[in-house]
Amino acid sequence: MPTAILTGQPVPGSSIESELRSLGFDVQYASGAADTETLLARVPAAERVAVVDARFVGHPHALRLGLTDPRFPLSAVPGAVTARPEGRQALTRAMARENSAGGGTALAVDNLADRITAALDADGADVHRPELGSLVAAVPADPQARNEARQAVAAVDDEAVRLKSAVKARDGFVTTFAISPYSRYIARWCARRGLTPNQVTTASLLTALIAAGCAATGTRGGFVAAGVLLIASFVLDCTDGQLARYSLQYSTLGAWLDATFDRAKEYAYYAGLALGAARGGDDVWALALGAMVLQTCRHVVDFSFNEAHVGSTAAAANTSPTAALSDRLDSVGWTVWVRRMIVLPIGERWAMIAVLTAVATPRITFYALLIGCAFAATYTTAGRVLRSLTRKATRTDRAATALADLADSGPLAEAGARSLAGTARRLPAFAAPAVALLGGAAVVATAALTDFGGPWPLVAAAAYVVTSSLAVARPLKGALDWLVPPFFRAAEYLTVLALAAKADVNGALPAAFGLVAAVAYHHYDTVYRIRGDAGAPPAWLVRTAGGHEGRTLVITALAVLLTATQFKVALTVLAVAVALVVLAESIRFWVAAHKVGAPAVHDEGEPA
Repeated sequence: MPTAILTGQPVPGSSIESELRSLGFDVQYASGAADTETLLARVPAAERVAVVDARFVGHPHALRLGLTDPRFPLSAVPGAVTARPEGRQALTRAMARENSAGGGTALAVDNLADRITAALDADGADVHRPELGSLVAAVPADPQARNEARQAVAAVDDEAVRLKSAVKARDGFVTTFAISPYSRYIARWCARRGLTPNQVTTASLLTALIAAGCAATGTRGGFVAAGVLLIASFVLDCTDGQLARYSLQYSTLGAWLDATFDRAKEYAYYAGLALGAARGGDDVWALALGAMVLQTCRHVVDFSFNEAHVGSTAAAANTSPTAALSDRLDSVGWTVWVRRMIVLPIGERWAMIAVLTAVATPRITFYALLIGCAFAATYTTAGRVLRSLTRKATRTDRAATALADLADSGPLAEAGARSLAGTARRLPAFAAPAVALLGGAAVVATAALTDFGGPWPLVAAAAYVVTSSLAVARPLKGALDWLVPPFFRAAEYLTVLALAAKADVNGALPAAFGLVAAVAYHHYDTVYRIRGDAGAPPAWLVRTAGGHEGRTLVITALAVLLTATQFKVALTVLAVAVALVVLAESIRFWVAAHKVGAPAVHDEGEPA
């Protein structure tokens, strides 16, 4: 149980002790700095501890934000400071400074909690200070100030603020106006019954899987039920994040589940639609796989662009005319919502899929999805290319490393990159994305335009190994080098799609769908690790999976050496093997990270 140490002179009628206990703290009293340091030393190192001034006046949610958020080692609001286990050493050191002879800060602060916070700042510690907005958190110095603070507390509805802050600061149109107005109340209902965000996330997944099963029936009633259940799944998907923000139940495991389940739900639904269409005599597996490829590549563009600009010397400055234009458009209310809608974020996309599933056919649903996502991908990618070309920024080593990890280069590309390093240094700045695009386009084109079983896709794949090696032979710090990972993703996925379609045997495209889904999971997992500052997956996993160039070479070789039916079986075996390896390692990593209390990756924006 976390411990709160109340310091200073108790105030008659104060509710601070009961408020701390309602937040789960064991409350102890300290008579002064020396007593506080003694009590602090007695709290087990593996537990959270807080130092709170007994005169504190404020909203309970202000205390909750300041003292219970699990994402930050150190956090403070006026009159209160807290430390998680990983921040205990810094807190203890600051406390010792305050209690030592001649210690204390140079600031005129009349309460111990704020003096400790000031000492932490002086030590260079990263102390999180939540944005309180209209919430009150204060330590009044006299009765009049205390009365004024109480009046300020009474003037603001704590629960209304808490409910409002449970909703993402930036969301899509559908989510903001059609889901969040009531899903926040579902989140509160869940919180009051002790439900966790992970339980709601799991319920959302199960609902989506049932929706996919309904779609797989191929009946109109099944399609209508699937559309309704998909919307219900999305409501729960919004609810889990709102529950996490409402009750501050953030966790590493929860962030991972929320992110991966979103992809699993959508792609399982694609498969359900394809199965349902097949029952009606319409084969749309190529469209389903194409939709998954396009959506995954869109995400890789998003992730790569963002990672390329992390820590960039001009990332925070408006050095791009394109960015300046975007900012001006955002200053006009209606353009903000139009721009958010045309990129087809998850709310808009799932609403479109649900409605079309209920009233149209799977083929029409996939056509609309492909057209909408293609337009959105063109719009966002073009804007990012323009920003990159017009923004004067220097890429950091951290960004280059992240892009190299996202590239997912295997042993063949790594060996080739070492031998081609000298050549790469002599090439122009745009060489990396250019050779990645040309090599990928060549292998996809030969797979799509030549007969199945012919040698040309294998020849192109061998050349692709060389171009992929050259693309990553020098650090990815060029203005457009963030395009290298998405080009690799598109090349690998589309090659599998083209070869499976050319095989023209029943079951080849579903097997290809499974293989691409397994590989895409590996690539998403890499993204989530990088965003959580956990680094890339272990080298043995990348080598075992072969890297993008190794898998492309193997798949094209199988298409040459095997019959169409044998190729289908090989794709199935590869899909199962890749899925088992990457899932086992991913689950091991994220469960272990959760157990050691690694901070959660908390996204306040809405991914596409």
